Amino acid sequence: MTNTVRDILLAFVRVHVLHHAVSERVYGAGMAEELARHGYQLSPGTLYPLLHRLEQDGLLVSESEVVAGKVRRYYVATELGRSALIELKPRLAELVGEALPEDKAHAPARTRKPRIPR
Repeated sequence: MTNTVRDILLAFVRVHVLHHAVSERVYGAGMAEELARHGYQLSPGTLYPLLHRLEQDGLLVSESEVVAGKVRRYYVATELGRSALIELKPRLAELVGEALPEDKAHAPARTRKPRIPR
């Protein structure tokens, strides 16, 4: 996988995280499971810095909570994060419309899951 493909996949992951963080609290392990359901296999060394970066950029805010005796960091979208997702959605829809025209929309999905290397 080239660095460019990796960067694009990580951008998809960022949008996916924002999508979920707008409607619910998310946490690293839970997001890793959610992303895996969509074919992304991210290592903790990739996912956690991504979450921290979204927080540093003001798109997410986090709080820690003790769950089953362990500290878990939950993230939710900030107003800036919500605005970013609103801004991204029409562009994403346009891209999907162009990249996946109707005649290809029902083609079988790839069976190989993309793995995002560190």
